[in-house]
Amino acid sequence: MSSQTRRKTSLTLNAEALDCARELGINVSAVAEAALVKAVADARREKWLAENADAFAAQSEWHERNGHPLADIIVAPGGSSWKS
Repeated sequence: MSSQTRRKTSLTLNAEALDCARELGINVSAVAEAALVKAVADARREKWLAENADAFAAQSEWHERNGHPLADIIVAPGGSSWKS
């Protein structure tokens, strides 16, 4: 993300936490950016899962009715097959 365009912004933070971070040499901007990047990724993932929930449910129902189409060749760690 370091090669991306950067934009100044203003944040309101807990004064004591900010003072402690400065005393400890913590780069507040870097921490805030990392937290924001993670929050965006998490939100995108949750949105994608919600948007595709019907497809996941349909696939799960199909597998319940028909079994996995590759069950005969799928082998899990430890040697057991997909089938129970």
